[in-house]
Amino acid sequence: MAVKSVNGVEKYVKSYLNATATVIDKLSRDDMEKMVQALISLKKRQGRLFMLGVGGSAANCSHAVNDFRKICNIETYTPVDNVSELTARTNDIGWDTVFADWLKGSRLTRNDAVMVFSVGGGNLEKNVSPNIVRALEYTKEIEATILGIVGRDGGYTKKVADVCILIPTISAEMITPLSESFQAVVWHGLVTAPGLS
Repeated sequence: MAVKSVNGVEKYVKSYLNATATVIDKLSRDDMEKMVQALISLKKRQGRLFMLGVGGSAANCSHAVNDFRKICNIETYTPVDNVSELTARTNDIGWDTVFADWLKGSRLTRNDAVMVFSVGGGNLEKNVSPNIVRALEYTKEIEATILGIVGRDGGYTKKVADVCILIPTISAEMITPLSESFQAVVWHGLVTAPGLS
C-alpha cells in the first residue's frame, strides 16, 4: 500500500534535504583544515580538550568526547557527562558560571583547548548561553585555545575563537536541526583526519 503525503510533508522533506546539501556546499573547507591543524597541534603538545554545549549540543559533546579520546588519543572531557557535578554547581553557584567554574576545577591551562558546540554561540545581551560566554571569557584569561562549531552568526564563540567553523544559515526554521546535525558531520570529519586518527 502506498503512503500518501500529508499536510506538506513531502515538500518539507525535500526542503530539508536540499538545505542539508546546501550546507555541505557552503561549509568552509579552509576553517575545517585550520581546525584539524589546531587539533594536531593540541595533540602534539599533549594538551587536553574540554567540550562545552547545552541541549542537543551537550549530547553531541558527550559523543564527541568518546571520539576524540578513542580515535585521536586526545585527553578530552565535558561537564555534561557528570550530571551530579553539573547540577550541584548550577545549584550552588548558578547557571551562568557553571562551565567557567568547572574549567577552573579542571585546572585549565594555556596548553589546553576548549571546543564549543552551539547553535548560537552565546550572547550575553540576549541571555543566550551565558554559561558558554563566561567559560570563554575565562578561557581567554588563561590563554587556552578556543575552537567552535556553531550556527547562526556564531555569537560570542565566533568572535573570540582561534578557529571557528560556522554552520551556514540556510533557513531560519532549520537553524537548530542543521546546526546540531552538522556539528556531528564536522567533528566526525575532524577525528578521522590524517594526523589525528
